[in-house]
Amino acid sequence: MDNKISTSAEAVEAAVLPCVHEVHTDPEACQGLGAVPEKLQQKDAAKSEARWAYERLILYIQNFEKQLDAEHEVAMGFVGGDAGVLRIEGMGYYDPDIITFYGSDGSGAKTQLVQHVSQMNVMLRALPKPRKEVPANRIGFRLASDLGAEPAAAELPEAIDPAAPV
Repeated sequence: MDNKISTSAEAVEAAVLPCVHEVHTDPEACQGLGAVPEKLQQKDAAKSEARWAYERLILYIQNFEKQLDAEHEVAMGFVGGDAGVLRIEGMGYYDPDIITFYGSDGSGAKTQLVQHVSQMNVMLRALPKPRKEVPANRIGFRLASDLGAEPAAAELPEAIDPAAPV
C-alpha cells in the first residue's frame, strides 16, 4: 500500500498525464496524436514543467511532419505578434520552466525564441523547403530520438553567480 499523500495538483496531474485525445472534422485529412509513447508514460516526479512541455511538443512536431509532403518543412508561427515565422531547426528546454526554439526567419536570419512555459502558444506551419535539391529537414525525428537521453553534466550551462561582476 502506498502511504504517500498527494497534493491536489499532483493528483490532477497524475490523473491527466499521459493522456491524449483529439477529435477532427475529417479523420482522414488530419491524423492527430494516437498514443503516448511508452517512454513518456512513466511518471517522473523529477520532470520540470519545461521537460513536460518539451516532450509533448516533440510529439506534436513529429505528428505534424508526418502530414507534410517532401517539399515542405515544419515552422512555427508566433501567436499574438508580428514577429513572423521561425523555421524550426532545434528545440530545447532549461529547467524548470523555459522552452527555446532555434531556427531562421523568412529572410534566412538566425532566430531564437526563449519562452516561459506559461506563455507558450505554438502554431506549427508548413513552409516550402529553402533548397529544392536537398531533402526536407525532419527535426521531429531527431527530437524524438533524444527523448530518452539526459543531458550530461558537461552539456548543462554553468550556474550564474548573481554576485559575480557582469
